[in-house]
Amino acid sequence: MHIDKIELYHVAMPLIYPWRTAYGEDKSIDSLLVKLISGNEYGWGETTPFAAPCYSPEWTSGVFHLLKQWLAPAIVGREIESPQQLDESLAHYKGNPFAKAGLDTAWWVLDSKLRNLPLHRALGGQRDRIDVGADFGVMDSVDDLIEAVGTAVDSRFKRVKLKFRPGWDVDMLAAVRSNFPDLTMHIDCNSGYRLDDLPLFRKIDKFNLAMIEQPLAHDDLVDHAKLAKQIDTPICLDESVNSLGRAQQAIELESCRWVNIKPGRVGGLTAARAIHDLCREAGIGCWVGGMLESSVGASLCVALATLENFTYPADIFPSSRFYEQDLANPPVEIAVSDTGPPQVEAPNIASIEPQPVDERIERHCVDRAVIE
Repeated sequence: MHIDKIELYHVAMPLIYPWRTAYGEDKSIDSLLVKLISGNEYGWGETTPFAAPCYSPEWTSGVFHLLKQWLAPAIVGREIESPQQLDESLAHYKGNPFAKAGLDTAWWVLDSKLRNLPLHRALGGQRDRIDVGADFGVMDSVDDLIEAVGTAVDSRFKRVKLKFRPGWDVDMLAAVRSNFPDLTMHIDCNSGYRLDDLPLFRKIDKFNLAMIEQPLAHDDLVDHAKLAKQIDTPICLDESVNSLGRAQQAIELESCRWVNIKPGRVGGLTAARAIHDLCREAGIGCWVGGMLESSVGASLCVALATLENFTYPADIFPSSRFYEQDLANPPVEIAVSDTGPPQVEAPNIASIEPQPVDERIERHCVDRAVIE
């Protein structure tokens, strides 16, 4: 395809309820929408590194300017016929996976439209529906959390994820486990601890968790490998795996038994699929994570999660969970039945991916640029 024009939109989407984790609190989600245009067709991508460089070294304003000044000009006016060619066109620029993910995800959506294929089929997905889990950040009280988890259990979610940080840790976990002794659940530490906290993690072993997500530093693999040998609960890596090469190193070091794959964090759908394939061959379980994206970004996660080695319910949420109104139509909706677990459907018709609404972009736009 010939890349004629790229439009960039930095948006800030207000949350209904602040999202609190070990690295801080967000009252809105700063995201970057990318519109890739070829002739009369276009595809929307999204990448969501957040407003400040607290989850990763990247942040939305920085990603916007990097795309505007360097990455988008590197491909505008060129023929980009494969995701590998796109990756090669950007390889000169070191790192910055969130920035590269904006272009990569938009390329995949546009290419699938041009090929008249649903995105999940273009990626090689075999399922049309995926299981999703329920996630809960740090709340105002443990009672609020217990009530929220109870609602998730009543709705038959297959698993629950709990944010975990100093001051919202073992006592909180003990309260949830005592109320829900058979619930499949795990905790997400968001890099909030160090290897010196080994006694804490040994206490956690007794709660029979599915995994501990990213307990140690965001860029660490070695200490995670040491921790994995000293506790029974499986370790899941998130922030530490931001590329295919890092995934390979984690596997060789035996740093984890699970990997959470987020398209933005690893550089887009191309890298996400490659990491999925690598983990499948190594016997490492995978699941899809989210960054509280609009339905544009969430639809990318849904498509990715249809691949076969995503065996743990995904972090994909209904738009109404976090936003009064999604930035795009249609919003994300969870299908709930009387007998089965909550699921999200991957559309089986090409060219119906969510589209941002112009008026909503205007309302929440922080910055914009056109490269042509």
